Amino acid sequence: MADYVKYEVRDGVGIVTLNRPEKHNALNDDMSDQMHEVADHAFDDEATRVVLFRAEGRSFCAGRDTTQLGTRARQESDYHFVRRHQQRNLRAIELAKPIVAAIKGYAIGGGFELALSADIRIAASDAKMSIPEIKYGILPDTGASQFLTSLIGPSRTKLMMLTGRMIDADTAERWGMVDLVVPTESLDDEAFALAADMASRPPIALAMGKQLANHLHGGRVREGIGIELLTQTALFASEDYREARAALREKREPVYRGR
Repeated sequence: MADYVKYEVRDGVGIVTLNRPEKHNALNDDMSDQMHEVADHAFDDEATRVVLFRAEGRSFCAGRDTTQLGTRARQESDYHFVRRHQQRNLRAIELAKPIVAAIKGYAIGGGFELALSADIRIAASDAKMSIPEIKYGILPDTGASQFLTSLIGPSRTKLMMLTGRMIDADTAERWGMVDLVVPTESLDDEAFALAADMASRPPIALAMGKQLANHLHGGRVREGIGIELLTQTALFASEDYREARAALREKREPVYRGR
């Protein structure tokens, strides 16, 4: 199996690196499984005080590999498939360690949701973010509807979620979706420096500070992710989703029947 996700620890920072650059780090089944395993290891690693998500190549993560859209490698139900993929982001919310995401190029769908589950997001000037699931007859299911609403408000979340539009780095910073925008060539250095700075602080204070900041929205985000689970399970059974998948396979525009 290819080494799709790499891990190293440096100066108290657990660096999780997405490593499928030729596909813009799109998540196929093998890469998704590795991501869960490596993230869990980073979360539990006693040598790590801060976790940094970064990527090789031009993009952070282009989301689910569309060639596997709708497939279930484990022959599991839609409900259990979505629930399993939600666990990493739910755990990220509860984690006592801060998480930093370094976003460049494309951060789309589930890849963008991985970045949204972080506590702090640094974007390269070339970063572009979207939640395009509506184009496939479905909606985000690993937290985007909830993370974004807490960061940028319901109206802008609806704008992104109901159109699938791409948002550039400057707009994302202006809206509050990312915290810093830096030149693309300095992204990794800037993100690591921030993570290492936090890793040098007292770990108990780091944990408590994260909990305090999460107090207002954390419970509602977790509850909303549960609603995403039920919503997505229903949408996977819809005629619109079947039509969207058929149109994708046949390389044509979908025709929706309405209500």
